[in-house]
Amino acid sequence: MSSKPEPKDAHQLNGTGPAPSPCASDGPGREPLAGTSEFLGPDGAGVEVVVIESRANAKGVREEDALLENGSQSNESDDVSTDRGPAPPSPLKETSFSIGLQVLFPFLLAGFGTVAAGMVLDIVQHWEVFQKVTEVFILVPALLGLKGNLEMTLASRLSTAANIGQMDTPKELWRMITGNMALIQVQATVVGFLASIAAVIFGWIPDGHFSIPHALLLCASSVATAFIASLVLGMIMIGVIIGSRKIGINPDNVATPIAASLGDLITLALLSGISWGLYLELNHWRYIYPLVCAIFLALLPVWVVLARRSPATREVLYSGWEPVIIAMAISSVGGLILDKTVSDPNFAGMAVFTPVINGVGGNLVAVQASRISTFLHMNGMPGENSEQAPRRCPSPCTTFFSPDVNSRSARVLFLLVVPGHLVFLYTISCMQGGHTTLTLIFIIFYMTAALLQVLILLYIADWMVHWMWGRGLDPDNFSIPYLTALGDLLGTGLLALSFHVLWLIGDRDTDVGD
Repeated sequence: MSSKPEPKDAHQLNGTGPAPSPCASDGPGREPLAGTSEFLGPDGAGVEVVVIESRANAKGVREEDALLENGSQSNESDDVSTDRGPAPPSPLKETSFSIGLQVLFPFLLAGFGTVAAGMVLDIVQHWEVFQKVTEVFILVPALLGLKGNLEMTLASRLSTAANIGQMDTPKELWRMITGNMALIQVQATVVGFLASIAAVIFGWIPDGHFSIPHALLLCASSVATAFIASLVLGMIMIGVIIGSRKIGINPDNVATPIAASLGDLITLALLSGISWGLYLELNHWRYIYPLVCAIFLALLPVWVVLARRSPATREVLYSGWEPVIIAMAISSVGGLILDKTVSDPNFAGMAVFTPVINGVGGNLVAVQASRISTFLHMNGMPGENSEQAPRRCPSPCTTFFSPDVNSRSARVLFLLVVPGHLVFLYTISCMQGGHTTLTLIFIIFYMTAALLQVLILLYIADWMVHWMWGRGLDPDNFSIPYLTALGDLLGTGLLALSFHVLWLIGDRDTDVGD
């Protein structure tokens, strides 16, 4: 079966000029779309007849070819084949209302997931393992951020693949699933191990105290949590993207928030349970700590082999480590801030709000980054000079007030911050979480921190995604880890600053005891 030609080949045949022979080939393994044959007419003159090859069964091997079949950029004069499925909705034609409608429910679902994670953290912070091994607090933003990085990057990568037609056949779908699942297992195991090392280092530097059993406990808990959470959440994400395609919803609008809706809760619950269970064996079966680490590390070669089999994940397997490792380090700094503030009575209640503000900011910026990346993929390949030229340094007005679809989505996402957080704060208050009173001035400071966080993140996303695209890097693989890690750092830092200012002005009346 011949491969589908480049889109430009279809427009070179306008009836004039030399045409290739029908038996000639453009290159290895490719046949021409059209050829010419000469016949003798009644008057003996040569008549040139253009023979056009059917494209009904052609398989596009380039992303832009798939776009011409599936996206809104299709040429109106292209032949219509009965073998083609219905074209998926293009994000280029979405209105502000449709964007908001599609994002709203997953955004609220993700927000309630972060509220639940905050309630869990508010409870487990009093457990003995968190009191005796305080470095576990450093692991919280690092692992929650890691899950956000891996699952949101997976969601963004698969959403782009679905939108440009790379998951339309069962063979392509299975290859994408196996390759991506193996890839995130490799990343989760390695980065989970590195996160435990970072937690040990950040915990040792301020106090100068180092405990080998505590270090092994952190390592075993981090690696086991990252591995199990990646396995569960990866399968959930694949189901979400396949389901959204079937019912006609743009996966970019729903996949990344749903990735975080259960991600924080599942990861924090696993970390708390595993660390508590291992802590109980601290004085009896210490050899179990290195054994747990060795089992998960021994599985790495299996996941590497599976990830290398898929062309879509082979490149990420080799080049995708820098963003997730740097993002882990950035999130660990946020964890250090949390570790130093959560036990301070002046910051009482901060534990329950930290996953919420970090999760909401990370979810919104991940949606925006995924949408911009898909938009760029629809106009070319990374590094190419497409019609949507990468903007090196966009102005805030361009990011938020221009008429293009990405600016429209940035405005919609920013406007979701205040009503979303009001709902989440009300939920926390009803559940009596945080042992703190929600006063008007606290809500004002909290909303200011949340709005500033999202405003900065959306602007950085606009710059970072286009900058990476101009450098030839796929933003689906490289931008989201940085953005979500910055969201964790900004959220934790701004929230701690707000609590400190509120304490200085005497607004934090808390019931720390319970």
